[in-house]
Amino acid sequence: MTSIADIEIPADGTGLGELFEAVPELNCEMERVIASSGHGLWLSGASQSEVEAALEEASAIGEYSLISSDEDRWLYDIEFDPNTVDVFDLVLEQDGTVLSASASSGTWLLSIRVVDRESVSTLYDRLVEQDVSPTIVRLYDLAEEAHSQCGLTPRQYETLVAAIDHGYFEIPREVSMQELSEELEISHQALSERLRRAYRALVTSELNVAEDETTAPPIPSN
Repeated sequence: MTSIADIEIPADGTGLGELFEAVPELNCEMERVIASSGHGLWLSGASQSEVEAALEEASAIGEYSLISSDEDRWLYDIEFDPNTVDVFDLVLEQDGTVLSASASSGTWLLSIRVVDRESVSTLYDRLVEQDVSPTIVRLYDLAEEAHSQCGLTPRQYETLVAAIDHGYFEIPREVSMQELSEELEISHQALSERLRRAYRALVTSELNVAEDETTAPPIPSN
C-alpha cells in the first residue's frame, strides 16, 4: 500500500552540508519540475555572491548553473559529486518520489511517497549506513488519509496523483488530457468527468461546504 513519509535529515554529511557550514542562514527548496541532469534547488537567505562562493568551494558540488531567479532567491541546477550522499537518489533507488524538500538551519525536511512501508525502512537503513541520522516525523498510508479527509474516491485520488506526476497542472502543461487519458487507459470523456468530480470533492472539503450548499442560487434579474 502506498505510503507517505515525512523525514528530517541533517544536511551535514549530505550534498549540501558544506553550503550550510559556509552560509548558516541559507534556505533551500527543491524545484518540482526542471529539465536537467542534476537537481533544481532554490537557494536564498544570503546574497547571490555568498551563495555562489559557497557553491564554488563545496567539494560535494560537482557542477552547478543558474537557471532562474525570483526576487531574493536563485534557482540552480546542481550536480553532486558521485562520492557524496545524494538523498534524492537514495529515494529514487527505493522507487520513491520526492513530493517536497526544503532545508533551513542545516536540516532537510523531505516528504516522500513510496510503494510501501518496507521501502521507508530500507531508505532509513541506507541513510544510517551513509552516516546520516534520519528522523521519521510522520508515516502514514495514503488510503487512510487522502480519501477520508478530502472526500475523494480511490480512483479520483489516483487520477489526481497521475496528473501531478505527469505535469498536467504545470504552466505550461507537460501532458495533454488526451495523453493523460491514454496513460490511465480510460477515455478522454471519462478522465474529464473524473477530474471534475475530484475538483468538486476537494473544493467542497477544503471550503467546508455541504453538498446541498454547492448549488448556486438563482441570479436575480434586474
